[in-house]
Amino acid sequence: MKTIIICAGGPEEEVIPLALFLEENTQFIGADRGTLQLLDAGIAPLAAVGDFDSVSKEEMKRIEATGCCIEKRPPEKDETDTELALNLAYSQNPDKIILTGVTGGRLDHMYSAVQLLVRNARLKPSIQLILANRQNELTLLQQGTHIFKRNEQFPYLSFFSMTGVVRGLTLTGVKYEVYFEDIHLGDTRFTSNEIVEPSCTISMQEGICLMVRSSDS
Repeated sequence: MKTIIICAGGPEEEVIPLALFLEENTQFIGADRGTLQLLDAGIAPLAAVGDFDSVSKEEMKRIEATGCCIEKRPPEKDETDTELALNLAYSQNPDKIILTGVTGGRLDHMYSAVQLLVRNARLKPSIQLILANRQNELTLLQQGTHIFKRNEQFPYLSFFSMTGVVRGLTLTGVKYEVYFEDIHLGDTRFTSNEIVEPSCTISMQEGICLMVRSSDS
């Protein structure tokens, strides 16, 4: 499975432990200042994209010294730096994209990133999309059946509709099982479940569902 990790320029404590993802089929893209977080972790990125308005001249020289592909755009642009990085990630035909470094700072940046994932989930449903920090993993699910293993790092499991309605949600292998239920925008009923079996099965008949796996610390 080919994975691309996009690191944006959010607070360092919100970025997932990047060194844990150093695998043969994993590539990294830096979005603006997130490129420096990759370099600090000893990772040479596939590319760095953005307007780099939050990067000093010395820091830019450090990025350029890696020899990676640099896509520099003017600050006055329609796309966010994260969107540019996501577009580049899609061009590499990955199986999974993990986005980190977009939480813990400006909430508009985080919400914008979630909206990007929703839009791209519609356009490219075969690619798994995850937004992650050290305490949460947000994954978009579409119609069909999905199996997830229990993960002690993220014991809690919540579901929210990202479309008008998610139809026919069935959850098994969890503490509170449900069968063919609908989730509407604004529903909070499906918050804070737990996987109690070695794995759980999640199926849905229609819509886009945001699954949040989280921990208390």
